[in-house]
Amino acid sequence: MRALDAARLAFALVLLGPAVHAAEPVRDIKGLYLMTDYPAVTVRPGTSTNISLRLQDYGLAPQRYQLSVAGVPSGWTATLLGGGQPVGAAMPAPDGSVALQLRLDIPAGDDLAAHTLTVKAEGQGTTAELPIAVSLAKQLPAKLSVKSSLPSLRGSPKSNFNYTLSIKNDSGRNLVVSFAAEAPANFETSFTEAYGTQELSSIPIDAGQSKDIKLKVRPPTTVDAGHFPVKVTAKAEDAMASTELALDVVGQPQLQISGRDGLLSARAVAGKQSSIPIVVTNSGTAPAENISLAGTAPNGWKVTFEPATIERLVPGKDTEVQALLTPSDKSLAGDYQTTIRATSRGESASSQFRVTVGTSTVWGMAGAGVIGVALLLMLGAVARFGRR
Repeated sequence: MRALDAARLAFALVLLGPAVHAAEPVRDIKGLYLMTDYPAVTVRPGTSTNISLRLQDYGLAPQRYQLSVAGVPSGWTATLLGGGQPVGAAMPAPDGSVALQLRLDIPAGDDLAAHTLTVKAEGQGTTAELPIAVSLAKQLPAKLSVKSSLPSLRGSPKSNFNYTLSIKNDSGRNLVVSFAAEAPANFETSFTEAYGTQELSSIPIDAGQSKDIKLKVRPPTTVDAGHFPVKVTAKAEDAMASTELALDVVGQPQLQISGRDGLLSARAVAGKQSSIPIVVTNSGTAPAENISLAGTAPNGWKVTFEPATIERLVPGKDTEVQALLTPSDKSLAGDYQTTIRATSRGESASSQFRVTVGTSTVWGMAGAGVIGVALLLMLGAVARFGRR
C-alpha cells in the first residue's frame, strides 16, 4: 500500500515538473551592458550635471572592467563616479549591476553644438559601450513643484494649523523661490524655516534640490465651524507651482458671564445670605457640556450656586443661575469684589461683581437707641448742673 502511494506521488511530481519550469521566464539575454534612463540630455553651458548609469552583468563570470569616456570635447571635464567618488574600474556580480554616474563639467561659451560622448567598459574579451547625446542650451526653462505631506488638517478655532511643504527646484540652475498663501478673509498665514521660527517670504534652492518650509495658518477665534481651502503658490522667474491645502474647523463653546440685564453689581447684608442672579451665555459654535460654577470672595465669605452645574448649553443661548452669597458677619459696610467663574471641558469664563455690603438694621436700631440714651443723659446733666 505504501509503495502504491509513493508511486502516485512520484507520478504527480513528474507531471508538475514541466509546469514549474514553464512558469519560469526564459532569459535569452547574456553579456555585459551599460545602461541609463536618459541617453540624451540638455545642459546649460557653465554648469555641471550628473547622468546616472548602470553596468549590468547577465550570466558572465565576475571580472574587472576598465571604465573610460571617449569623445569628450575640448574644455569639458568628464568624470565617472561610483559611490560618490571617482572610479576607473568596476566589477559587477553575476546577474548583478553596479551604479555609476557620469559627471560633466561644461565651460561657459557661445558654442551650442551637440556632442556625443561614449562611455566604455572593457574586460577580457568583453566590451560594453553607451553613447550619450549632450545638447547645449543657453537657458533651460525653470520648473518647480510643491508638495505637502499632510494637505488637510483638523482643529478648533483656537488651533494653529501647521503644514510642512517641500519645494523642489527641477531646473538646471539655482533659483530663489518666493511663496505666498491664499486663505479666507481674516485668516493669518506665515511661512517659517522647517526647523526654526524665522519667518520667510523666499528661499534659495539649488538646481535639482528641494527644501522644506512650514506654513502656519491661524483662523480668527470667531470663525464658524466649516471646511476652508488654502492655496500655496511658489514662483521663481517664469516658473510657478501650487498646491491645495485645507483645514477643517470644528465647533467650540465660548462662555460669558454677566448679571441680569448686564449688571455686574449687587447688594448684600453682613452675616445674611443674598441671592444674586448670574447669566451664563454660550456665544460659541458648539454646545457646552457640564458647566461647573465657582466663586472667589473675601475671607470669611461663603459662595454657593443653585444649580451648581449646568448640564448643557447650546450655542447662542443663555441660562440663569443664582449665586448664594453670604458675607462674613464681621464685614464692615462698603464695596467688595467677588469673582464668578464658569468652566466646561477646558473652556472657561469669569467676571468680577461689585458687592455693596450694609450692616443689619437690628444693629442700626440698637446703635440709634444707644445714641438716643446718650443724648438724654447729656440733656439731663445739662439741665441739672446748669441750674446750679
